[in-house]
Amino acid sequence: MPQIATALSFGDHLGACKARWGINRMNYLVPAGLYAIGEPGGASPVVVTANYKMSFDLVRSALKGRSVWLLVLETFGINVWCAAGKGSFGTDELVRRVAKSRLSGVVSHRRLILPILGGPGVSAHLVKKHSGFDVAYATIRAADLPEYLDNGGVTTQAMRELTFNWYERLVLVPVELVLVLKSTALIGGVLYLAALLSAGAGDAATLLSAYVGAVFTGTAVAPLFLPLLPGRSFAIKGAFAGIVYTLLLFAAAGDRWGIPTTAAAFLALPAVSSFFTLNFTGCTTYTSRSGVKKEMHLGLPVMGVALFAALILLVAGKVLS
Repeated sequence: MPQIATALSFGDHLGACKARWGINRMNYLVPAGLYAIGEPGGASPVVVTANYKMSFDLVRSALKGRSVWLLVLETFGINVWCAAGKGSFGTDELVRRVAKSRLSGVVSHRRLILPILGGPGVSAHLVKKHSGFDVAYATIRAADLPEYLDNGGVTTQAMRELTFNWYERLVLVPVELVLVLKSTALIGGVLYLAALLSAGAGDAATLLSAYVGAVFTGTAVAPLFLPLLPGRSFAIKGAFAGIVYTLLLFAAAGDRWGIPTTAAAFLALPAVSSFFTLNFTGCTTYTSRSGVKKEMHLGLPVMGVALFAALILLVAGKVLS
């Protein structure tokens, strides 16, 4: 049985940092299977996790100094929560991995310890029926596993509480920035070229910087200040952040903006910020699939109308000037 260390190396930390920036993210995984931490025996607990290497590293480092079996499911490099939603951290894979690793011949007990966030993908009664193993949902955070094991497998209220504080939002921002880089460059290039041909280099540079700033506001600024922004809808929060950003631009511009440009800016830039903040819902702890669909159904048409109206205003202002 492969034995793994609990101390993370420089390469492990570097790999996690690269994954945070979207570098080799979809290939950041370990082979699925059964691993030994310390010197586990037949009575040692069996902890289950995903084969996304960051999840794997968090769990193994939390179990330092212990003798535990670590059963890693094939989630194709996706973390536990997302994989549970997609079904890869699910009943079938868990039953299959128990059989493939011949776990029943390795341990004398019949108990699997799963992360709470894996619950949406796993039907405990079906796992029991098809594998003979009971499922225990332990904690949300890997860091709480030692306390859980020391308390005889008792989950406290604190272990069930999911946080989403400033730092936890901050670490998600880099990969979000990388994901929007290509589309931002493409759209920004089109906007710059159109403005260059119609209004000159100065206005083209202003338009490009305003657009990039709106993207950054929706992708990074709004997520960081999420609890402070008004409204429950992410689209509204993003729009509010975009309005504040546009006000700052307007103040910096002085009286150089005409009425059509001002109106267009206050329509288009908040719409851009709103769109990218709405996109951040996939990273959060608050939204459900149905909630995201509802926000998209209500928010995207409004953003589209705002952008179209901004375009009409800019064209009209150019024709009448």
